[in-house]
Amino acid sequence: MKYVSIFALILFFGSCKNKIDSQGDFHEMTAVKPLLTLASGNVLRFEKFPSDFVHARNVDVWLPDNYKKNKKYAVLYMHDGQMLFDSTTTWNKQEWGVDETVSKLLKAQKIKNCIIVGVWNISAYRHTDYFPNKPFLSLNKPKQDSILSSAKSQKLMIENIQSDNYLKFIVTELKPFIDRNFSTLSDSANTFVVGSSMGGLISMYAISEYPNIFGGAACLSTHWIGTFTNQNNPIPDAFLRYMEDNLPNAKTHKLYFDYGTQTLDSLYLPYQNRITQILKIKGYSTNIKFEGHDHSENSWKERLHIPLEFLLQN
Repeated sequence: MKYVSIFALILFFGSCKNKIDSQGDFHEMTAVKPLLTLASGNVLRFEKFPSDFVHARNVDVWLPDNYKKNKKYAVLYMHDGQMLFDSTTTWNKQEWGVDETVSKLLKAQKIKNCIIVGVWNISAYRHTDYFPNKPFLSLNKPKQDSILSSAKSQKLMIENIQSDNYLKFIVTELKPFIDRNFSTLSDSANTFVVGSSMGGLISMYAISEYPNIFGGAACLSTHWIGTFTNQNNPIPDAFLRYMEDNLPNAKTHKLYFDYGTQTLDSLYLPYQNRITQILKIKGYSTNIKFEGHDHSENSWKERLHIPLEFLLQN
C-alpha cells in the first residue's frame, strides 16, 4: 500500500543547501520534497540541476526507509526519472514501480543496499540526449543528413545529437555530487545505469564509453531502430557494429538486455538473433524475450525485478 511521502529534509542534509562544483563554478542546490505517492522510502528532488553540458533538469534521489549515513549504498542511475515512482504524476499514468520493486527485493535480501538516482528527461531533447553519438558518426554524411532531417521533421530532434554531453553531465557533474552528498559506494562495481527504449540505448552507450565508471547496465526494450521504421534504416547496423567494437569486458561488467513482442517492441524482433550472437561472442548471455509484453512502463514494471536482481545480487 502506498502512502504520501512527506519527511523532514534536515534528516539528511541539515539546511539542505549543498554546493555543486561544476567546472569551477559553484551553484547552491536545495533539495525539495515532492508530493509523491510511494510504497516505501523517501525521494529528494533537486530541481533544474545545472550543467555545463546539457539543459538543466530535475534529478530525483530515492532513499530506502532505513537509509543511514554510516552505511554504504550502491547507486543505480536511471533515465526518464519522472516515470519511476508515481503514476499519478506521469504523462501516461504509468510508472516503473521502482520503489515497490527495490523495497521488496531489499526486504527479501535478494539485492545489496542501494539508492536510486532518477535523471529526468526533457521531452524536447530526449532523443538528442539519448541517441548514441559515435554510432551515428560512423555513418557516411548522406546517411547522417537523412537521419537528422527525418528526425527533425518528426520533431524527434530539435538540435544535433548531445549524448556525449549527456554522459559527461552524469559522469563529471551528477555522480560527483551524489557521491559527495550521499553515503555511496562510488566504485564501478557498485555503480549501474538503467533505462528503457531510448534509455536502453544510452545505457548501453554509457557502459561502453565509461566502463571505469559503470560496472553494469540494464537495457529494457532497447530502441534499436533509433527512429520509427525498419525500412532502409542504417541505424540498427551502426548500433550493433558499435557494440561489437566497444562493449566492455564481460569478466568485470554486467550487461542485461530484454525485449517484448507487442507494439513498438515488435519492430526490434528482426535484430534479436544478431544481438544475442554479439553478446555471446563478447562473453555475455542475457537477452531475454518476454512474450506478450509491450512497450510501456507497465511491462517494464512487471519484469524490473529481474535486471535489478542481476545487477545488485547480494
